[in-house]
Amino acid sequence: MSSAVDLVNEDRRIPLNRARVLQAAVDLADREGIESVSMRRLGQDLGIEAMSLYTHVRGKKDLLDGMVDIVVGEITIDVEGPDWQTTLRRQILAARNVMLRHRWAARIIETRTAPGPANLGYMEAVTGIVLAGGFTVDLTHHAMHVLGSRVLGFSQDLYDDSGVPDPEVAATWAAQLASVYPNIGALAMTASHEGGIGGCDDDYEFAFGLDLILEGLERRRVTAAG
Repeated sequence: MSSAVDLVNEDRRIPLNRARVLQAAVDLADREGIESVSMRRLGQDLGIEAMSLYTHVRGKKDLLDGMVDIVVGEITIDVEGPDWQTTLRRQILAARNVMLRHRWAARIIETRTAPGPANLGYMEAVTGIVLAGGFTVDLTHHAMHVLGSRVLGFSQDLYDDSGVPDPEVAATWAAQLASVYPNIGALAMTASHEGGIGGCDDDYEFAFGLDLILEGLERRRVTAAG
């Protein structure tokens, strides 16, 4: 039976190419966070000098562009469905599943200026779903703006509530907040979708917002058609 060291050594004997470099960078970001990804560290993981990586990527920007495209390329594209809303909803939630596997990716996607081939292919499919649903080109353009990053399975919230304290501490904090800011306090008191005070259910909120957008777009489509 091969040991872990044998498997690593065997992997390092495989000739390097761009795809292998990018996948190694994605794996590193998944394990240790995007902050750990550098040309030097990536070279160490691949058993080569960092300068050798420049044969396959032009630099850190090109590396990040390629990593994002690798992640988007994992999204299964399925444009078959009973109607555009069902199909697009399923497609976007499939993208969300991929983004949840690579939690660093959303932050990097937001900084990219040029979409890669996988990103363009995905956007082509999503746009096709909307157009095939009876939207005009102009309304499709507006729809893509409204959907924004939700198309790729993530959205930017106003505040990060991931560091939720102990429920009793949270309850005390919410009560104190409500004494000064009653409207915000009321929201804080009902933040959890699991029957108690705590962080929001991000998946629920994402789907809730997506459904509102899709329902609103359908009304606009019907109005434009009639």
